[in-house]
Amino acid sequence: MSWIKRIFFKESTGRLRRLYERVSGSSGQLDNILTAHSLRPHTLEGHLALYKNTLHHGANTLTKSFLETVGVYVSALNGCRYCVEHHFTGLKRLLEDDDRAERMRTALESNILEPVFNLREQVALRYVRTLTQAPYALIEQDIHDMRQAGFDDGQILEINQVASYFSYANRTVLGLGVEAAGEMLGLSPGDNANPNNMAHE
Repeated sequence: MSWIKRIFFKESTGRLRRLYERVSGSSGQLDNILTAHSLRPHTLEGHLALYKNTLHHGANTLTKSFLETVGVYVSALNGCRYCVEHHFTGLKRLLEDDDRAERMRTALESNILEPVFNLREQVALRYVRTLTQAPYALIEQDIHDMRQAGFDDGQILEINQVASYFSYANRTVLGLGVEAAGEMLGLSPGDNANPNNMAHE
């Protein structure tokens, strides 16, 4: 559900129908965050391109599990339960270790990172926290700290873009009252090799 009118698959036509067909995959599901764009299909297309290219692109060199961790953290910091639940479910599936996943979630939601994340990960997550909560406070030293922790500049860009994407997604959800009712959680584009494959499986 959401606070604004949505056009569902059966009523969709034209550009919106084509986008829905690209996304729905074998499950037939359309996440509520996506149908919230239905009155302006061009913004749905932009959202999908940003999402696919930041989080699910084969040219990324950081693991998808770490990028999903960034997404869960940003969503927790922004109080977006919808995105936390969706992306934690995806993270849990990627990790194939329910105990570790739950410990990670507790650390991210409590903002106590040290017991669960290594020093390299902590440096990146501290950057993510500042970028999300106080971006004006970032200085060049924060980038230098990530380099010192072992991230190259391309990986720093990946972290920046995933964190920035999730703040956008969180504000879409929170600003339009999007809820997860009736959704299967954790579906995402699985084909990283094909940037045009948006199917959520």
